[in-house]
Amino acid sequence: MPETRLPVTLLTGFLGAGKSTLLNNILSSDNPDRIAVIVNEFGEVGLDHDLIEVADEEVVLMASGCLCCSIRGDLSHTLTNLLDRREQGDLAFDRVVIETTGLADPVPIRQTLLMDYALVTTCVLDGVVTLVDAANGQKTLDAQFEAVSQAATADLLVLSKTDLVSGAEVAALTARLKDTNPTAQIITATDVAYDPQKMFGLSGIRREATGPQALAWMTRQEPSPAPTDPLANLSGLSKAPSQPVFSPHNASIQSGSITLDTPVADEVFDNWLDTLVALKGPNLLRVKGIVFLKDIETPFVFHGVQHIFDRPEPLTNWDPNDTKTRIVVIARDMTQAEVERSLDMLRATQSEKPRPKVFPGWDAVKP
Repeated sequence: MPETRLPVTLLTGFLGAGKSTLLNNILSSDNPDRIAVIVNEFGEVGLDHDLIEVADEEVVLMASGCLCCSIRGDLSHTLTNLLDRREQGDLAFDRVVIETTGLADPVPIRQTLLMDYALVTTCVLDGVVTLVDAANGQKTLDAQFEAVSQAATADLLVLSKTDLVSGAEVAALTARLKDTNPTAQIITATDVAYDPQKMFGLSGIRREATGPQALAWMTRQEPSPAPTDPLANLSGLSKAPSQPVFSPHNASIQSGSITLDTPVADEVFDNWLDTLVALKGPNLLRVKGIVFLKDIETPFVFHGVQHIFDRPEPLTNWDPNDTKTRIVVIARDMTQAEVERSLDMLRATQSEKPRPKVFPGWDAVKP
């Protein structure tokens, strides 16, 4: 069935990352979509008053046709109120951007969108966008686990303030973010300023998602390397990329991925996923993938955070020559060995080799 639910983008990022600047750029752009921005307080957002056309008790209307409102009570109430006003014809918008506080963990907000019945039937999470301050990002990631969690759960990572640091520092931060989140696309705030649409249409788990969209959601699309400057380092004083500083927060998050060439039996896949959630549920930051099940021609896209999962969506327009299952796990307080060994349960179904030992609790489950 065609997608009729309202797309919702979650915009997160640690204190000082530049969410206010990004929001003002979006609201003043020529973006064809009319956007409703939900924020915590107008004062925190720092809306450019030159953009404001009309304001009432709850909603600020922008000259661009976008609108902005503050969270009154809980998020569910605010979003439902906006939808009711749109249904009555009082407001007009095509999508919603929810801006979190700098200290917010995005997981509870994601779960609200998945568990609130009224929101599940009317809204769909279009993607999680996390801003990372290039000037202070390394120190923030070292000191604040919330910042690491925001980066690990993102579909898109946007680097802000890249003009304030050297290219080597940007490269070092980018490498660290790639290690923290192996699938998120990484661009700069300037890229978004030129084209706000880069923030939207990120999730691969949505109705009518195309094969390329699902693959882009599963694998990072690396940009073409920039041409070498023949005059670079002429003085011999250019800085070499700094080595990443060890952080216990980074060490506590691990990721693993698996590609299976042949379809998986549904009971094996269910067994693996149920066991993973039972043993490590509270620490699962993301589990996502494109899975082929035996005796079913259509692959499915699935996604979950902790123990809450989106409804799997079929990819009806998938390339029939590609039958590879692709799965990514990002978890907290789960060693790399545990991540890899958990995936061994699926790997064992692709060969005649005996099932290897895995972390405690897994051995009792047979594929």
